Amino acid sequence: MTLLGAAQIRELAEELGIKPAKSLGQNFVIDANVCRKIVRIAGVTSSDVALEIGPGLGSLTLALLEEAKSVIAVEIDERLATRLPQTVETHNQSTAAFRVIHQDALQLQSLPESPTVLVANLPYNVSVPVLLRMLEIFPTLKSGVVMVQAEVADRLAAKPGTKEYGIPSVKAAWWADLGGAGSISRSVFWPVPGVDSKLVSFTRHQPLGDEELRKKVFILIDAAFAQRRKMLRSALSSIYGSSGAAEEVLNKAGIDPTLRGESLLVNDFCTIARLGF
Repeated sequence: MTLLGAAQIRELAEELGIKPAKSLGQNFVIDANVCRKIVRIAGVTSSDVALEIGPGLGSLTLALLEEAKSVIAVEIDERLATRLPQTVETHNQSTAAFRVIHQDALQLQSLPESPTVLVANLPYNVSVPVLLRMLEIFPTLKSGVVMVQAEVADRLAAKPGTKEYGIPSVKAAWWADLGGAGSISRSVFWPVPGVDSKLVSFTRHQPLGDEELRKKVFILIDAAFAQRRKMLRSALSSIYGSSGAAEEVLNKAGIDPTLRGESLLVNDFCTIARLGF
């Protein structure tokens, strides 16, 4: 299969009257080798149902169709969603293994088939909420690779005790183990973005608890990082009524009340949540 190159990307955009929208985070990948590299890093196989968010003009979509059993693409831009099947047919000769859904990924509730792997160039402005939502509503997603702004990638893959570690790091860790998977040059995009990009890979692990526990854990995480320089006993005082009450719960959980949120793993927040509030 031939993939899309820089000239074809620009021709398609011109045909559709598309000027990449900064508000939608539209930076189209124009390097076919990078698309194949992303699919390879994701480990996509012929048994996978691949989910792609924001396929744009189809650069990564075509690379996914080379390897996956089928591909489901979710695209918010109606012009792009309408044109994509034609692009697939032109380059792949068959749309049987491809479906496109014209919808905002943040409003997505279900898919026609259960996805097993997520591979996407996520719009910079919504990358974290989109990733967290996909992990939440599609438990069949076992692994994936997403391309995001370098700063966001560093936060998602961050470890406790680092300045990058925060809400995205801990919440994503509820569902999966995340890690950095390489950098991507600005030159592979059109238009060239003003920020660097990186890849983040994830592998889903066993559930840490039920939905009721998750909601409590996320409330604790939000509070712990709302003012990240505060000690936990102060940061969680709004939940427990006072810093003294929060300190008592933390002591029961075996966690030093003078620590800050950036010191805790997601399992630590689970331990606190199980004591109730």
